[in-house]
Amino acid sequence: MYCELCSSPAGNVLFEDDRLRVVLVDEPGYPGFCRVIWKAHVKEMTDLAPADRQHLFDWLLRTEAAVRQVMKPDKINLASLGNMVPHLHWHVIPRFQNDAHFPSPIWAGPRRSGADHGQPDLAHKLAAALAPTP
Repeated sequence: MYCELCSSPAGNVLFEDDRLRVVLVDEPGYPGFCRVIWKAHVKEMTDLAPADRQHLFDWLLRTEAAVRQVMKPDKINLASLGNMVPHLHWHVIPRFQNDAHFPSPIWAGPRRSGADHGQPDLAHKLAAALAPTP
């Protein structure tokens, strides 16, 4: 079975280790949208051993913190859906009161034209914020 998350990085890789990768997704209107993708093809958090769950959750929170530090959003949305791609991954989405969908989910119909919250060299800034400290 083909899985797009198994077969490609699915974005600009900001961090990667032997178990997961954090990618910056090219989502129009939503700069800073990241995914934390578990490398092994599993569908649910409960498919992971406890230590792996902790590792994934730690990197999910690190990603949220990096996005907050760099983007200064009004809110962060965290979502683990997997309905379209049944491969364990989390969405980390910076939200702004003037984005196109706020306060609705980004998958709802837009409420307005959204403001541009892009930043020069965003991938580099996020990767630097995610870099493990010695």
